[in-house]
Amino acid sequence: MELEELEKRAKKIRFDIVRMLCKAGSGHPGGSLSAVELMTALYFDQLKHNPKKPDWEDRDRVIFSKGHACPVLYASLAESGY
Repeated sequence: MELEELEKRAKKIRFDIVRMLCKAGSGHPGGSLSAVELMTALYFDQLKHNPKKPDWEDRDRVIFSKGHACPVLYASLAESGY
């Protein structure tokens, strides 16, 4: 994926994180926002995955233990089509 498209996706993910946290009325925006570029690079450039086949045996797996930053994971998965 081209850099310009990755930047567009990252911007959308940032917007979704802020909207999610505002709607929830709580959360830690810094933790999620600081991981946007990482998750964008993984989900849109590096990982082998298929939202239409989430049980695909050869898919890459992500273990994201930064629990207070789960909005970035949720937004990245949603933007990926899950």
